[in-house]
Amino acid sequence: MQQILNTLYVMTPNAYVHLENDTLRVDVEREKKLQVPLHHLGSVVCFGNIMVSPALLHRLADEGKSLVFLNENGRFKARVEGPVSGNILLRRAHHARAGEAPFALELAKACVAGKLRNCRQVLLRGARENIVPSEQPTLAATAEELRQALRRAELASDLDVLRGVEGDAAKRYFGCLPLVVRADQREAFAMLGRTRRPPLDRFNALLSFLYSMLMNDCRSAAESVGLDPQLGFLHAVRPGRAALALDLMEEFRPVLADRLALTLVNRKQLVAEDFVVRPGGAVSLEGEARKQVVTAYQERKQETLAHPLLESNVAMGLLALLQARFLARVIRGEMESYVPFLMR
Repeated sequence: MQQILNTLYVMTPNAYVHLENDTLRVDVEREKKLQVPLHHLGSVVCFGNIMVSPALLHRLADEGKSLVFLNENGRFKARVEGPVSGNILLRRAHHARAGEAPFALELAKACVAGKLRNCRQVLLRGARENIVPSEQPTLAATAEELRQALRRAELASDLDVLRGVEGDAAKRYFGCLPLVVRADQREAFAMLGRTRRPPLDRFNALLSFLYSMLMNDCRSAAESVGLDPQLGFLHAVRPGRAALALDLMEEFRPVLADRLALTLVNRKQLVAEDFVVRPGGAVSLEGEARKQVVTAYQERKQETLAHPLLESNVAMGLLALLQARFLARVIRGEMESYVPFLMR
């Protein structure tokens, strides 16, 4: 269990999370493991088979704190929250502008540009650090392909064309990403492109787990500023799909997930035995390794960096909230265009 940046992650199987006066208490086999004052928490995330008392559920809802349920592999299952208190004028503007094709296309282009630029930085850094001379040109060439994809995305005439450009670039990126993995880790963490639902190799299982946590943060950021997380610009609207959160998430995948996954693997903080291959080929992250990844993710969010628009240092965990605020300003017409966060 980790309480960092106002989010409590509960991962111990069969834990019981309940209310005790003005605190949240976590018991495992009737033994107290953790007790946290409620005013310290902004949200609670439960992995797998976790029991939550009705009294705590009501208290969290009353105080506007979200309760999120993920399965044991980190896949989103449900979210419980109180009445929406966001700015109705902002939501009306959001819905209106989503129906304006030129505006939606330009915003979607910004999301794709942020993602491709940050993916390109991952590959360029990998090329600099790669000690195998024959692999450096491949990484550099794929980075150049992403630069060209940026130009094609900028010229896209509609959302379908833009999504096609993004999909092709992502395929090239994930096809080259294994070259950023240390040579002595590649057999255990071989990756043949991006696979999900289910992940079919260890590296994809790690990425999916990290993406689930990132997705929850982006959804919370959208809701915190009063935007409708279901109504996106790049991602198509579907029942039960937080399309706007997925839009916000794109620029952060390389920054908060991909690079962290590479660090955990290259430093051998994760090994093959931390994963389970199930019948049919599905691969999942297991046990203590999941807690280690959550801790590493939360520590990553506490790292600070210079924000190009604010000209000041901010914690990485606040980036999604800041970008959601910028997005809200663009929707209200207070900013001319959305500027994604770009990794240096």
